Amino acid sequence: MEDYGFLSVLPPIIAIILALRTKQVYIALLFGIWFSWMIISDWNVLDGTLAAIESLVNVFKSPGNTRTIMFSALVGALLLFIQYSKGVEGFINELNKLIVFFEKKQKGYSRVIIQLLAMLTGLLLFVETSISSLTVGTLYRPVFDKLKIPREKLAYIADSTSAPSSILIPFNAWGAFIMGLLLTQGIDSPFSLMISSIRYNFYPILAVIIVFIVIVSKKDIGVMAKAEKRTRETGALMNENSKPMLSDTITSYESKPGIKARAYNMIVPLATMVVMMPINLAFTGWNEVTDYTSFSDHLFQAIGKGSGSASVLYAVTTAILVAMILYRSQGIMKIREMVDLVLKGISELMPLALLMLLAFAIGDACNQLGTGNYVAELSKEWLSPQLLPAIIFVISSFIAFSTGTSWGTFAIMMAISIPMATANELDLPLVVAATLGGGIFGDHCSPISDTSIISSMASASDHIDHVNTQLPYALIGGCITVIMYLILGFVFV
Repeated sequence: MEDYGFLSVLPPIIAIILALRTKQVYIALLFGIWFSWMIISDWNVLDGTLAAIESLVNVFKSPGNTRTIMFSALVGALLLFIQYSKGVEGFINELNKLIVFFEKKQKGYSRVIIQLLAMLTGLLLFVETSISSLTVGTLYRPVFDKLKIPREKLAYIADSTSAPSSILIPFNAWGAFIMGLLLTQGIDSPFSLMISSIRYNFYPILAVIIVFIVIVSKKDIGVMAKAEKRTRETGALMNENSKPMLSDTITSYESKPGIKARAYNMIVPLATMVVMMPINLAFTGWNEVTDYTSFSDHLFQAIGKGSGSASVLYAVTTAILVAMILYRSQGIMKIREMVDLVLKGISELMPLALLMLLAFAIGDACNQLGTGNYVAELSKEWLSPQLLPAIIFVISSFIAFSTGTSWGTFAIMMAISIPMATANELDLPLVVAATLGGGIFGDHCSPISDTSIISSMASASDHIDHVNTQLPYALIGGCITVIMYLILGFVFV
């Protein structure tokens, strides 16, 4: 791979700055992609432009990318289904009973309980980040709206519980991926090392603690405090010029008249999607396992080796089919209505699918430029053993921030951090934790992160508003983490 040096860092940074300053995410990402290929094509305008267009086409060469984009579009169909069937209305009616109960106990306490429930839901759905963010946003958005809790707060809760829970409870595709990376570095017991690293993985732990403190204390900082004040005083769920990731058609679709509101018309399809995730992981990974001692061992290994992108796509497809059968059996919808709703839902979520396409394309361009490798290699010259855990965390954060992918960051940094830790006789669990936590932190701060995009979409929040309101909390967790790694770096060395 050609070494583009400092130029390799410019496209993602420029794209991120443009997105934050102009709030035109699509244009910012397109410019970042074009600028990347201009560098690669040695500043030939024609070649660079054509290569940028081809890079968008090449995104679909990856089955994982294609499945994720399809999943993003099909979610729209599921969202319309649960609204048209009055499933959302039924669920809100049930939660209203809970709200009334807590309001009798202590006025204003219901807001805290609902937010805690959203947080707990995000943590329990550790099997997949997309499913976690989507379920939290979909389930709780109508209730948050009713209680006048800003959309930015829901997106923050969904985002800051999904990835942390997946990395802290790694019995999922995340765990399998990390173990695979450790195996390539010659680690004999990757599972044991991964579990040992959890106690040092400070950022995900702090992210969850900060969410809990923010909810219980009812104290917000920075832009989130302004959002809470805006919603409390004016009732506006978003800023005046905000553009939610979901259109009003999706969030306020009219229910079918003349039918009874039943909560299970919402809960059953969503529960199907959640339950099918581990089943699909086992199914897609079953034949990948060749060495096992029992059925349970085979099952556990299969879940670890399963395809996350295939599993989420199969899960949402199954949920749509179950919803169709459920609604048809009740006489709520006919086949033609269902097909029309599916097409309508897909069309409404095309902007999200386009955003995912652009995020994948700029990630691929960064790979071509060697952005992550450049940043990692640059640091090798001046790292001291005592500073190693903290610096690895910072570098991992910057790579994830620039590329929008924590998994890509893990792949780049594990190949560097493990050998460096071994050479300096540092505690391996500490270094692994710094690598993983940095990837999550950078992902939380990045506007081109797919997890953040899905959190914004599910919460019907403006994406840049979500990034701006989450950033102060993420920075607090990140700064505390750096301090803790500095202390431990000197303790272990």
